[in-house]
Amino acid sequence: MRSRIFLIVILLSANACWAGIVDSVRFALAQNNFAAAEAQLNSYRNQRGTDPEYLEAYSWMGRAALDQGQYDQAAAYAKQTKSLALDLLKQRSLDAEPHLPLALGAALEVQSQVLAARGQKTQAIALLQSALRTYGDTSIHDRIQKNLNLLSFQGKIAPSLKSDQFLGMPLPAAASLKGSPLLLFFWAHWCGDCKAEAPIITQLRTEYAGKGLKVIGPTRFYGYTAQIEHASPNDELRYIDAVRHRFYSGLLDMPVPISKFNFEAYGASTTPTLVLLDRAGKVAWYHPGAVPYGELRQEIEKVVTR
Repeated sequence: MRSRIFLIVILLSANACWAGIVDSVRFALAQNNFAAAEAQLNSYRNQRGTDPEYLEAYSWMGRAALDQGQYDQAAAYAKQTKSLALDLLKQRSLDAEPHLPLALGAALEVQSQVLAARGQKTQAIALLQSALRTYGDTSIHDRIQKNLNLLSFQGKIAPSLKSDQFLGMPLPAAASLKGSPLLLFFWAHWCGDCKAEAPIITQLRTEYAGKGLKVIGPTRFYGYTAQIEHASPNDELRYIDAVRHRFYSGLLDMPVPISKFNFEAYGASTTPTLVLLDRAGKVAWYHPGAVPYGELRQEIEKVVTR
């Protein structure tokens, strides 16, 4: 009896470990311990095979190598991740569960960034354009578009924004924005980094209002709130407005168009995503992720004085 109980404890411990393989690998990589990450991945693969969760964990190897400028290793990890993902896609759809799209999206991201870092920008853009044609109707659309925008967005006329619904002021007509520098602040109701960015944007909008800077804050529905797992659009709209009043009090007059289209067009798979448009309506700066005050002020200064 004691042996049986001991065996059950061992199995439960192993299952708990495997259930956290992604976090375990990420923790090892954060310590710059590639050997430990590889060992964990090998153990998991020997027990469970190359399932989608394994692939998501494995994809972090490529991302970590890329962050360290180890382009050969990053390319090899990304190539293997993509190959294994395509094998799994022969038997299932990409969005059947959450791990596989994260793995494939990461592989495409790393492959394109390695090409760009090696001076092969044209090849990187072609890779992403091909991926967008293949996976444009899946959950990784915005991530592919984000990476494509990072390589090719600057200097282009910015896509027009849509407003299926809105909060705050109505979305201004494009003609009324002509001649004004514009900061687009893509945010999400669940996003902590967005809440931290709001006071920075509030301050900079005040500082540069005299030079014509305008701010628009697109967001979108995600189908849930902090209290409701499957929220209706009306419930989520009320929740977004409550979040806006609590955390974005300095930006309550900011137009907030609500549309999935805007996030797709701008590749805003990361929140916040910040985009600066010049007075001609062209993309001057594109940045997925939070930005400190000094860096954002420097970019705004370039646009308003150009």
